[in-house]
Amino acid sequence: MESQAQGRLPIGDAYQQATKYQRGRGAPARVTKGAEAEGTEALPAPRTEGGEGLWGVIEARRSVRDFRRAPLTREQLSQLLWATQGITASRHGQAFRAAPSAGACYPIDTYVVVNRVEGLAAGLYRYDVEGTQLVRLRRGDLSGAIAAACLDQEMAAEAAVVFAWVAVPARAKGRYHERAYRYIYMDAGHIGENLHLAAVALGLGCCAIGAFFDDEVNALLGVDGLDATAVYLSVVGVPA
Repeated sequence: MESQAQGRLPIGDAYQQATKYQRGRGAPARVTKGAEAEGTEALPAPRTEGGEGLWGVIEARRSVRDFRRAPLTREQLSQLLWATQGITASRHGQAFRAAPSAGACYPIDTYVVVNRVEGLAAGLYRYDVEGTQLVRLRRGDLSGAIAAACLDQEMAAEAAVVFAWVAVPARAKGRYHERAYRYIYMDAGHIGENLHLAAVALGLGCCAIGAFFDDEVNALLGVDGLDATAVYLSVVGVPA
């Protein structure tokens, strides 16, 4: 009866009902996913002391959509990446990251479309959290393509970098089954807010993007939309 009732609900409501936790239903393990690389780029060590105060940064946070066509430094990009998913502590063989993740499954990978970063070729990169480096996946100017895939939002072309967060559901589904999708979107939200605050602390502008053509973004990132799929993007640059 429950599944029949769910079939009559709008898809969002049906999903919310189908992924409810009920007593007696369990959990298990973890899966990882790799990606082919052209090469790697070392990142400067992030700063972990000093900087702007937290309360002032929260107060100053706003979405910024207008950017100068100016580059970020490698140090700024490194700091932003560390703030989103960088390793902040290790205990008993477990590495803890800057943003929380349900069950420490870490189903979100960070991809970066580099439009303008000093000393870094334009192109597509993936953040290697444990190696503290960028894995180069593709060279070339992708600013027009990523803007078009984001419903022609020009800020994606004008910004210095576009962060794209890709979910690998299997990492979380092994433990949380279909409810994992709830946690995946929560994880992406935690990461995105860390990026916003880090950008403000560095005097940069940031704006989240939830409206995009999924298939086009996935194709640009080189993921299949099933085993790995884009769920959230954000732009960062020097405010106009």
